[in-house]
Amino acid sequence: MKIIVDAMGGDNAPGEIIQGAVNARKNLNTDIVLAGRMEDMLRCLEGMGYSEPPEGVELAAASETIEMDEDPVSAVRTKKDSSMAVGLRLLRDGGGDAFVSAGSTGALLSGATLIVKRVRGIRRAALAPVIPGREGECMIIDCGANAECTAEYLLQFAFMGSYYMESVLKKPSPRVGLLNIGTERGKGTALQDETFDLLEKAAAGGHINFIGNVEAKQVMLGGVDVIVCDGFSGNILLKGIEGVSRFFSAELKDIFKRGKLSKLSGFMVRDALYDLKDRMDPDKVGGTALLGIARPVIKAHGSSGAVAIENAVRHAILNAEADVAGSLAKNIEKIRIDGLA
Repeated sequence: MKIIVDAMGGDNAPGEIIQGAVNARKNLNTDIVLAGRMEDMLRCLEGMGYSEPPEGVELAAASETIEMDEDPVSAVRTKKDSSMAVGLRLLRDGGGDAFVSAGSTGALLSGATLIVKRVRGIRRAALAPVIPGREGECMIIDCGANAECTAEYLLQFAFMGSYYMESVLKKPSPRVGLLNIGTERGKGTALQDETFDLLEKAAAGGHINFIGNVEAKQVMLGGVDVIVCDGFSGNILLKGIEGVSRFFSAELKDIFKRGKLSKLSGFMVRDALYDLKDRMDPDKVGGTALLGIARPVIKAHGSSGAVAIENAVRHAILNAEADVAGSLAKNIEKIRIDGLA
């Protein structure tokens, strides 16, 4: 297995990115290709004690970088020698099994679509983060790649999410729900109404396990494995969950610092609190799959450190082994509206 890593993408590039990639090489028994400015990568490796790239780590030269504030499409089109573009071309041409980047989300989506291409028949790629909940993990698809969607896009998101949960996370017959303002049929806008009908047809054909409309609270409380939504709603949902998580974390710290009894109580439940913190830690997940692209592409969060990058590489390995893109390609007729008739 060989994973390509964008060494220049993210707030902590290249140092933390390269450290995480080298750690992944050691701990995950996978080969690594680092794409970036050669002098910067060699300097980082030298600072880590390597006079030359360690065994199993290759360097791919790229003279440019894509900054977070650049226009995504323009940057991908004009900066053809950026670390992201070089890495994506390597992926396209078989130089690796998956690609990981902590760089600009918009640029990665544009670059993956333009260079690697979507699975034939897939209308739009989607960002699909998996987050913890009371009943295990739950996927939100889409969470920001497509602000405006059609019912067919949402139908395809449902299939992609279902295949992913089955093949990567090993959840048999994952429960698919449509994000809405209520669970009753007929809730929401015309988009939700039309999408509900399509998902119901897909379920009747035995293609997915559609359980109907679900509310935002069910992401964390359980009862659903894949929540389907447009990228605008999904991004708001995800950011809301992140905000609530940080709020409760800060409040709990304050509570356990208020006095001797509170400190003693905190000490008594310390292990359980650490376990909860680990479950909610985005570094432990490492990255989000960009589903619908013909080869595995993983988006690591922009502030990723070495631990997050190592886990993003782990995530990339799982995606490559599961061959989600291959499953989509084989079942493309089921994913089209005319395939439900």
